[in-house]
Amino acid sequence: MAAGTIRYWAAAKAAAGVAEEPYAAETLADALADARRRHPGELVRVLLRCSFLVDGDPVGTRGHETVRLAEGGTVEVLPPFAGG
Repeated sequence: MAAGTIRYWAAAKAAAGVAEEPYAAETLADALADARRRHPGELVRVLLRCSFLVDGDPVGTRGHETVRLAEGGTVEVLPPFAGG
């Protein structure tokens, strides 16, 4: 199991109530499932609209269960931003 950091931006940050927190997960799907358990409610809805970067690389349309997380890695949670 890899350990790293999830960073929340804009609406995701507001919904989570924190700017970042640690993850301990093998895949992006596992890390997001843990985040949903820790922050039920608005974050669950916000994550449906988000895009994700894993160690600076866009996840795009890849299945989250196929995106492996690295030890010391970073997941960026990016909600849609107005104007861009």
